[in-house]
Amino acid sequence: MPSPVIGVLALQGDVREHLVALAAADAVARPVRRPGELDGVDGLVIPGGESTTISKLAVLFGMMDPLRARVRDGLPVYGTCAGLILLADKILDPRSGQETIGGIDMIVRRNAFGRQNESFEAAVDIAGVEGDPVEGVFIRAPWVESVGAGTEVLAEHEGHIVAVRQGNALATSFHPELTGDHRVHRLFTDMVRARGAADSL
Repeated sequence: MPSPVIGVLALQGDVREHLVALAAADAVARPVRRPGELDGVDGLVIPGGESTTISKLAVLFGMMDPLRARVRDGLPVYGTCAGLILLADKILDPRSGQETIGGIDMIVRRNAFGRQNESFEAAVDIAGVEGDPVEGVFIRAPWVESVGAGTEVLAEHEGHIVAVRQGNALATSFHPELTGDHRVHRLFTDMVRARGAADSL
C-alpha cells in the first residue's frame, strides 16, 4: 500500500492541519463526515477540538456506532488532544452527554494541563519517532491517568503520560499537526501501511 487513504474526522476541530500533515507523510488525505465516507479509508485521524462537541456531533451525524465498529475491527486510528479523549475507554471527568469511541485501554483527565491561557509548547521524546524530540503543542490538553496492560506508553511530560499506543490505535495529548514536523503522522501512516500489508496476506 504505497499511499494509504487516511481520513480526518471532519465534524469539528483542526481538520485542515491534519490533512496537510498527512499529505506531507505520503498519505492520500480526505475529510470524513458521513458513515459512507468512513468505508473508503484505510485509517482515520480524530483531531483536536472540543471533545464533547465532537462526541455529540458524531452521534447526531450517525457516526458514533460506525466509528466504534471500525475501531473494534482494527481500523488504524490516531487521536490528538480531543481525539485522545474520544479514544479512551474511560474519562475521569466527562461532561454531561459525552461519549467516547473507545479503543484504547486508558483513563484520561480532560483539560489536565490547564485552561486555554495556560497552553504551552514542550519537547517530547516519543518512542518510535527517530531523531530529535517532537515539539508538542499543548492546548487545554488532557493527560492519561493510567493505562491497561495492553497499552504501550510512548511518551511522558513532567511525569504524566502524553502519548500511547494500543495495537492499531495511537493517541497524543498534544498537537504535532501544528508544528510542521510530520514525523508522528509518518509513524501513523506506517501503521496504516502495516495493517494493509497484513490484510493482504
